[in-house]
Amino acid sequence: MADRYLHFTGTAPGRFLTRRLGLPRPAPLRRWSFGTPTLDGPLLLLTAGASALDGPLPDTGLETVASPARPAAVVLDATGVTTAAGLADVHAALHPVVRSIAPCGRVVVLGVRPSADDHHQAAAQQALEGFVRSLGKEIGGGRTANLVRLASPAPDTAASTLRFLLSPKSAYVSGQVIELTDAEPEFPADPDRPLAGRTALVTGAARGIGAAVAEVLVRDGAHVVCLDVPQAEAELARTADRLAATALPLDITAPDAADRIRAALPSGALDVLVHNAGITRDRRLANMPADQWSQVVTVNLAAVLDTTDALLAAGAVRRGGRIVATASIAGIAGNTGQTNYAASKAGVIGLVRSLAPRAAAAHGVTVNAVAPGFIETKMTAAVPLLIREAGRRMNSLAQGGLPVDVAEATVYLAHPASAPVNGQILRVCGQSLLGA
Repeated sequence: MADRYLHFTGTAPGRFLTRRLGLPRPAPLRRWSFGTPTLDGPLLLLTAGASALDGPLPDTGLETVASPARPAAVVLDATGVTTAAGLADVHAALHPVVRSIAPCGRVVVLGVRPSADDHHQAAAQQALEGFVRSLGKEIGGGRTANLVRLASPAPDTAASTLRFLLSPKSAYVSGQVIELTDAEPEFPADPDRPLAGRTALVTGAARGIGAAVAEVLVRDGAHVVCLDVPQAEAELARTADRLAATALPLDITAPDAADRIRAALPSGALDVLVHNAGITRDRRLANMPADQWSQVVTVNLAAVLDTTDALLAAGAVRRGGRIVATASIAGIAGNTGQTNYAASKAGVIGLVRSLAPRAAAAHGVTVNAVAPGFIETKMTAAVPLLIREAGRRMNSLAQGGLPVDVAEATVYLAHPASAPVNGQILRVCGQSLLGA
């Protein structure tokens, strides 16, 4: 369903009324397309104090200049901020330029992990999180602000993360903190098709977010196996045919699901596993029968655990592979009438945080999750009007996201150069005001 309010606020009467009444004025977001693959303008690189990096930033896809009048993006290197007094350098660097950032521009602050041994450094680096989250809520105009924490002084570990955050692909990602490891990134031969020669499986791929994930994976060169329940076989076939992908009608909760997945893979193994399948059965706990509780937990969590364990144990996820699960901000902040759904999605977060370091050590596989907020799908179109409007407006960008926003974030986590991104829960919610 179209966001009519967003369209109205772009008209002259809409601008007048929203200004007079103090209503939200969402800016149309600039998203990736073949015609507009990058932000429109240069990158301004700033430093707060002395940098702790051991070399220049990797290629971000933007031209870096010393002092543009209208930068499309700003990267602030705050890796050397180790004291409360040093935070003055953060203000001094960004205060003069923040008003000049182009609409739909980007601010990325680079920091390091707070120290367990130096509480002054830990305080200063943790302060950057509060700074970025607040900046994301006030910067407006479709602009975003995010924090990237490095585990080592090697800037190449941030290559894929910077290219994602400084591009139109991250239009609905703001106020987020991404912590990197010191794993060595793998840079693909063709940056425009980084997943060429790789096989991906997407569950719940017949429509909505799953179909969008499959489409972006194909765009980036992957061969995709699209999985969905047999009841959606006709729609699944249409999606797979459109993408020159493989359709796999299968109930992911079946006891032999992992074996049937392996049998459907071209070489018996895959490089990217995307757990997107999910259901809702919404009712308040006092009115929720046991079968509705069990259905949601089984599909959204137990099947993810069982399938992941079986595929890893069988070596069906190749070394250097990526597992990306779909959580939800409901699993972070909770939601009335969704105790079952929120429990299942919080469980996905627990799975990711526990499995990620062990999967990396034992299998060379990263495990991450995306946590969507209000995304414009057929499901949210059926939500009552007032609740739908609240969901759209209660975020820093004052609008709902699109399935492609979740897809772009998922495929960033699947990128070969995203090896340093592990155990992360990336919210794709426009910086929702719930659970921020």
